[in-house]
Amino acid sequence: MPAPPRLTTIGFDADDTLWQNEQFYQATQARFLELLKDHAAPDDLQDRLLQVMLRNIKTYGFGIKSFTLSMVDAAIEVSDGRAPASVIKDILAAGREMAAHPVEILPHAGETLQALAGQYRLVLITKGDLVDQERKIAQSGLGGLFEAVEIVSDKNRATYERIFGRHGGGPAASMMIGNSLKSDVLPAIAAGSWGVYVPHDLTWAYEHAEAPEDEARFRQVADLGDIPGLVAEIARASGT
Repeated sequence: MPAPPRLTTIGFDADDTLWQNEQFYQATQARFLELLKDHAAPDDLQDRLLQVMLRNIKTYGFGIKSFTLSMVDAAIEVSDGRAPASVIKDILAAGREMAAHPVEILPHAGETLQALAGQYRLVLITKGDLVDQERKIAQSGLGGLFEAVEIVSDKNRATYERIFGRHGGGPAASMMIGNSLKSDVLPAIAAGSWGVYVPHDLTWAYEHAEAPEDEARFRQVADLGDIPGLVAEIARASGT
């Protein structure tokens, strides 16, 4: 059996892997629930908003703009069109506040990227609104550590096959690191890459999935601080 190819390329997710993201969505959702409390119970509002968001992903994609438009849609639906203009105005203001929020880097992100940069080809692979993702990358100060940045509409097997084929030696010589089993880990492993799960305390329901414990190329770490050691371990095991 031929030896596995040497690990050359490492992909990193951005939101809730390198910097905080979901906490701002949840805070804004709580604000939405308060604004619409006269029209539905909180649990019903949450369910309706999730349904609208999942429906709108097909049209608007992921990100703050899609989320804001989904809140507007849900407000109109749950109020049977009676939501006052002031509520719609407040929802739009909440979306703008999210888009202007300073980037909050997660622990160990900077030092981990610095430890790996130069030894491996680092690629930032993130989905969401182009303008918002570009803003966060610029504000983070981490963009210069990546040899390539890919802002994609979604993440699936074909995404990783394409990106790792273009920026590295192919999926088998690559690793994807992120907080979403559904978007970062499972499709990367399906493409033939290593998939490393870095749990975050807050994860959107859409991103939930079961950990592929039986997959030989699946790993889980406590936080980004464990990544350099894991990468070194995999390199030693492959004889590189």
